[in-house]
Amino acid sequence: MRALHAVFFDAGNTLLYPWPSVAEVCRQVLGDSGHERDLSAIEALMPQVDQYYEDRYRADDAFWANEEETVSVWVGMYSLLCRELGIDPDAVHIGRRVYDEFGRPDRWKVHEDVVPALERLKARGLALGVISNWDRRLTTILEGLGIRGYFDTVVSSADVGLRKPDPRIFELACVRVGVSATSAAHVGDHPYADVCGARSVGMHAVLVSRQNDEVCSAEQDTACIQDFGRIEVALGLE
Repeated sequence: MRALHAVFFDAGNTLLYPWPSVAEVCRQVLGDSGHERDLSAIEALMPQVDQYYEDRYRADDAFWANEEETVSVWVGMYSLLCRELGIDPDAVHIGRRVYDEFGRPDRWKVHEDVVPALERLKARGLALGVISNWDRRLTTILEGLGIRGYFDTVVSSADVGLRKPDPRIFELACVRVGVSATSAAHVGDHPYADVCGARSVGMHAVLVSRQNDEVCSAEQDTACIQDFGRIEVALGLE
């Protein structure tokens, strides 16, 4: 690996996670809308909601490059949840309310190992950034969580009209911090969007699998970590 000058990160499931959980946020919004449901009933439907997203993503991931289309996918997911719970007339309205909730910084948490790792990398003189398939609320969320200041640039797909794994979004991030792609690395949780995308421009890729160690076993040709404790090793710094 060439000398490293910059490290970029994905956001969701890499730096951040929903708080207290997607299902619990949905339960609260439903309750506020007059539809009390048990958390267990909502959790039982989350695989179906996740599958809705995966089907849309596989069919055409270009929605991430457009704010309105991104919103429509997420509202569609939560509307589906409502309908499966027997709530039809208010489904779209509630779906939008859930989406709005996740624009609040307090609906997210930063993984405990993130800030120490960012501080260590900053101390090495590395430029840091975020490259994420996200809507335009990402910067505000990072600011509210107190970590925006660690990053020299934040590139969200809906904001720039490009989405991972399009090589251009990685190239744009590198231009913004003044480094070549071959002297940069990208850290993320998605083998297709993060690993393939980064490699397409010559960046070093690190896969994060926080909840499933089987992912690392399957990606034997990729540097893979379960937390940021040994991120320097994965980046080739030690």
